Amino acid sequence: MASVVKMSSKKMLDEVEAVIEEIDLCLDHVSATPAVLVGRMFVVRSSNSLHFLRPATRTALQVRRSSTFTVRNPSEDAPREVPTPLVLCSASRWDLGTRNNIPQSFGSMLAEKGHTCIEVDFEPPGKSEKCSSSQNLVDRLSEELKVNLRLSGSAFPPVIFARGFASLIAQTYISSHPAQGLFLISPPLSNASLFPSVLPTPLGEFDYELKFPVAVMARPTEIDQLRKHSRLGQNELVDLIESDNLEGHDALMRIEQWLDELGI
Repeated sequence: MASVVKMSSKKMLDEVEAVIEEIDLCLDHVSATPAVLVGRMFVVRSSNSLHFLRPATRTALQVRRSSTFTVRNPSEDAPREVPTPLVLCSASRWDLGTRNNIPQSFGSMLAEKGHTCIEVDFEPPGKSEKCSSSQNLVDRLSEELKVNLRLSGSAFPPVIFARGFASLIAQTYISSHPAQGLFLISPPLSNASLFPSVLPTPLGEFDYELKFPVAVMARPTEIDQLRKHSRLGQNELVDLIESDNLEGHDALMRIEQWLDELGI
């Protein structure tokens, strides 16, 4: 099973000083946070601090208070170690009328099979965090994802998985950063459909070119709507995958099959 070891905040800050300066993060209120041991994994959570983790030989850092960031290394018993990292993006606290997290069991099972899994759960901005626009919001969260990936220590572009609102963050990220694949789970039909219920201002639709494999997995009724109203659902280059239970074994099996088809 993957393990994460906490390291001192001073040592971590020394290692990532250049990255922190790059995104102009405010460190006035940084504090170390105790880690909770679950099995052999340390999970560090806080609402207003940087989180310092070292999974085996890799380093992971939560760089903003708006997300929880965990790295699962490949199991020592895995038949192989896959160099391409898998990033599992969730937004479990955004109200989209559905469960929006990617189950932690997915990351655990994929790590057992040799994948490095980077789990990021984005939270809505707090009352003190004002966003001038929806574009500013997704740009900021995309930048956070970028820094988290750099600090994970992986040298290879990732395959990004995202569910619900996190699909917007993932698509913002891949619009200007390299990736080996994109796998969306129950994404919104359009950005326009999220204003004003979720987004503070209208957000333009994505127009990035599909230069890498893209898949969308959703329930059958959602797939029907995506085919009618979604840019991705109408693109023949996108793999549309139906699954009745997006948290169950069938969904995980579909993910593994898609990765096998990619040779990952």
